[in-house]
Amino acid sequence: MLITGKNLLDLGFKEGPAIGEALNIIKAIKWKKSKKELLDKFKKVLKIPRNFTQDAQFASLAQILLLPKPEDEFKKLKEQAEPYQIYGAEGIEAGALKQMDTAMKLPVTVGGALMPDAHQGYGLPIGGVLATHNAVIPYGVGMDIGCRMCLTLYDLPEKFVEKNKSKLKNILLENTHFGKEVRKGKKEHAVLESTLFKEIPLIKTLKDKAASQLGSSGGGNHFVEFGVVEIVTENNDFSLPIGKYAALLSHSGSRGFGGNIAQHYTKLAKKICKLPGEAQHLAWLDLDTEEGQEYWLAMNLAGDYASACHHQIHERIAAALGEDALAMVENHHNFAWKEQDAEGKEIIVHRKGATPAGKGVLGIIPGSMTAPGFIVRGKGERASINSASHGAGRMMSRTKAKQIISKKEVNQLLSKAGVEVIGAGLDEAPMAYKDIHKVMEAQLDLVEVLGMFMPKVVRMCGDDKFYEGN
Repeated sequence: MLITGKNLLDLGFKEGPAIGEALNIIKAIKWKKSKKELLDKFKKVLKIPRNFTQDAQFASLAQILLLPKPEDEFKKLKEQAEPYQIYGAEGIEAGALKQMDTAMKLPVTVGGALMPDAHQGYGLPIGGVLATHNAVIPYGVGMDIGCRMCLTLYDLPEKFVEKNKSKLKNILLENTHFGKEVRKGKKEHAVLESTLFKEIPLIKTLKDKAASQLGSSGGGNHFVEFGVVEIVTENNDFSLPIGKYAALLSHSGSRGFGGNIAQHYTKLAKKICKLPGEAQHLAWLDLDTEEGQEYWLAMNLAGDYASACHHQIHERIAAALGEDALAMVENHHNFAWKEQDAEGKEIIVHRKGATPAGKGVLGIIPGSMTAPGFIVRGKGERASINSASHGAGRMMSRTKAKQIISKKEVNQLLSKAGVEVIGAGLDEAPMAYKDIHKVMEAQLDLVEVLGMFMPKVVRMCGDDKFYEGN
């Protein structure tokens, strides 16, 4: 009578001592009835093992099943969430607050903050900042590792943008690539020469994908857009006079390369670090383990790759314009950094949809298609873990936006704002986002505004008009 371990797993047995003892019993006993009846017997023992503690054949199995589960099968969460600062609490949904509360119960958590653009995500909410001790959480970084902003200012006046919208649209169409579209021709960059492509098995398998998508943007809320920057303070780090300048702003991350890294190490973390259901997406990797170090190296490579993509986009567009950059500002907002707490101890700071805002650190906080973005300088506020928002933040889900927003009202809003759009979906309509001005008001203690960027010609993943894609 052949009964296998798979048969027992199908009954509900878990891998471990119990299934091993069950297989020993099958070998030892002389069962005269059918295979089905024996499996039914095992099913009854599994369901109520206490009924079989005196059974001559099944007592040993029953006793194993009644043993208490090891305390470390699931990592224990703290009974109470550690306190954390919330910015713009009145505009943050309950789901995001609940996720942040769970993150603050992790045994490795040492600090956290919630930015005013926060909304519900997976594991750590978008707009969540989490500081841990010697642990990195792949889902605390996010699926799009190194998603970032990059802004280039040109020595061109505001009127250049208004007078050359048709030309600028053509430049975007010829020099940017979105979604599954990849740029043809040979693409080179030092990031592809990293030794990690030879040293880490997973990274080795992703080199062709990384090379094919280098210098391109993803889908969703990623964009490349021309607009006008207004510098509003003389002390602006760029040595530029107050005034208005033509500019290019891009938003995207590490493409399929980073996505595959995130998926692989999230799955690995969940296998190694078992957490209760509500916290399972917050599984971490210890940085003193091989797996933790491997993810850290891979994450940093994905961040460098994302930066390379932006630089290639900006280089191509600068060449098409025939203009050199006056200044460039860029920053990650999906990443983890090694930083120090108030006592000088090393902490791992996860910013999942949050902008680094250490004292003197420059960054960009975008608005929407019809609302300004902001060039900011961090104030180094410890209560926010040296962080600020990464944008306006969603006011409604993508699904809800598609259901209640019409193409007509979006086009009317774009026309009123004097903004032209090449491709987008209704889930990216301006009214799907929070009021960026209220978001900025909620973080006056976190950043100083050096300038504002107003979009004028926007390209996203889609057709040549604002449309709802398939």
